[in-house]
Amino acid sequence: MTMTTERSTSAIDRYFKISERGSTVATEIRGGLVTFFTMSYIIVLNPLIIGTVKSGDGQFLGGGSTPNLAAVAATTALVAGIMSILMGVVANFPLALAAGLGLNAVVAYSIAALPGMSWQDAMGIVVIEGLVILLLVATGLRQAVFRAVPMELKTAISVGIGLFIAFIGLVDSGFVRIPASQATPVELGIGGSLGSWPLLVFVVGLFIAVILMVRKVNGAILIAILSATVLALIVEVVGDLGSKSADNPGGWSLAIPHWPSGGIVATPDFSLVGQFSLFGGIRSIGVVAVILLVFSLVLADFFDTMGTMVAVGGEAGLLDKTGTPPNATRILVVDSIAAAAGGAGSVSSNTAYIESASGVGDGARTGLASVVTGLAFLLATFLSPLVELVPFEAATPALVVVGFLMVTQISGINWRNYEVAIPAFLTIVLMPFTYSITVGIGAGVIMFVVLKLAVGKFREIHAFMWITSALFVVYFLLGPIKTWLGI
Repeated sequence: MTMTTERSTSAIDRYFKISERGSTVATEIRGGLVTFFTMSYIIVLNPLIIGTVKSGDGQFLGGGSTPNLAAVAATTALVAGIMSILMGVVANFPLALAAGLGLNAVVAYSIAALPGMSWQDAMGIVVIEGLVILLLVATGLRQAVFRAVPMELKTAISVGIGLFIAFIGLVDSGFVRIPASQATPVELGIGGSLGSWPLLVFVVGLFIAVILMVRKVNGAILIAILSATVLALIVEVVGDLGSKSADNPGGWSLAIPHWPSGGIVATPDFSLVGQFSLFGGIRSIGVVAVILLVFSLVLADFFDTMGTMVAVGGEAGLLDKTGTPPNATRILVVDSIAAAAGGAGSVSSNTAYIESASGVGDGARTGLASVVTGLAFLLATFLSPLVELVPFEAATPALVVVGFLMVTQISGINWRNYEVAIPAFLTIVLMPFTYSITVGIGAGVIMFVVLKLAVGKFREIHAFMWITSALFVVYFLLGPIKTWLGI
């Protein structure tokens, strides 16, 4: 038995090159678990973002008239588990994947919510996005497209999505809301004050998250969500606050925190798998709109992945002299497949997580860590009823924290160069102000091209940017164009 175990361990060591990279099996297992606990908050947050928004045809994800958060949570963990294991086995890199924060907001608010769209149509667009990225990787065009978009616009897209996510968190928690008088677009809390117990839960959760993050505690976001949820349960038991309404503005925004009637362990519901329509979006909103939405997802997705794999590789000391991690093409291929798999599973595009750096920081150096993270996600599918415990007020502080982390990239924009600073500014502010990531990207791209033309620097405009700006002009004028064509 001992000899068999040793041979098995030796085989694992050789396959993942564990000793070669200066690690051990035990270290890889520990690092994989650290990564899981650092990013497992997505099991709670993804359902609250995509599971609570009605599509253009008035349905929640899965086709029901009420949210099915447990099914979204279970499938979120399922896809994350499978794709993280695939990353470990195929690319042998300590990089875990799950539904991308920011990307899920694009899918929910900028795609599924469009008039005439269904969730199946929206997830079909996500699948197309993943296939497009896979094609770009296979043909070597991914690097070319990456170089075509100015760095300031790439940075602005991430910053804008960060602001958008933070704004969603503030609104969904009730910390910011539309005033009853409608004298202003938004206001603080209830009548300009934080006069409710659910808002106290949000504030406490936010303070816990940022304090733990500043103290560099692994799993800070997850700990904050769990702590705020415990507080919410106590508040509800004592106060019996009920749901928020016009007559009860101090109630809970969505889920009333309570212990699941069937317990916290249940057979996972994977009914969302396969609920996508590959070309349904074309029938619903037209070819041009679908092309631009796919383009928006591509922009929001694959730039971050390239940066993430380099950052994690650098932390692990795995980059070569050119700053490229080992098996870079395999990493990008798996990431592309994950994007399509997220759409096929109806849980939004899956992408690489920078939180993987926490496991690397704890010693992980190989794909075995990703396999361990993936297995932990698969086990978590049986705990999906736990999402019924978590109200918006306990989970949304995480959105504010993640938004902050994304906004920190703003220092990478040269604000003294107006030719790129103004397009970057429009990209950033229009995402939260219009509640649309697509609008922000489109405005930034068009303004960049216009300003370069205005100063006579048309040679600095890549062909890709010409095509993209023309498509966005059509997108913004779709209403008048359809009227003119009698559609």
